[in-house]
Amino acid sequence: MAEFEVATGAAELPAGDDRGREAAVRTAFEGLLQIRRLMNADTADAEGVPAEWERRQPVRAVALALEAAGVPPSAVDAEGRRTATGYCLGAADRTGVVRVDWLGPPGSGAGYAAEDALRKCADVLRRLGWDALEYRGARRHRYLEVEPPPAGPPRR
Repeated sequence: MAEFEVATGAAELPAGDDRGREAAVRTAFEGLLQIRRLMNADTADAEGVPAEWERRQPVRAVALALEAAGVPPSAVDAEGRRTATGYCLGAADRTGVVRVDWLGPPGSGAGYAAEDALRKCADVLRRLGWDALEYRGARRHRYLEVEPPPAGPPRR
């Protein structure tokens, strides 16, 4: 069985049909929640806090959370041309922080849709315990920076 490949929006879309992909995402996300329940057993809301696995692989964890919530990933073709509008993830300037952009092919209107789309991404991630802040970069380009909250002592 092949390893589950997350859709970061920075590469081609993972291969497979839509129904098979949906099932794989659902299964992977349920696995993530199970990891949270096991690893965060000493926490009042075990599913509401990123687990250590997510802290070590934040881009994978954020990608899985967004896709499981029905947020579409962007994609590029083999030549690097953007082919789909959606989230695009990468490492931010600080270690452990994920940058979330809303990108699409030229003429797609992704820039105009970015504010609402990124707000939806932030809402999804905050419900799962991530800190998500919106910024504006060059030419007022909107993006999010997402990170797990600081690790603290177990809560009960």
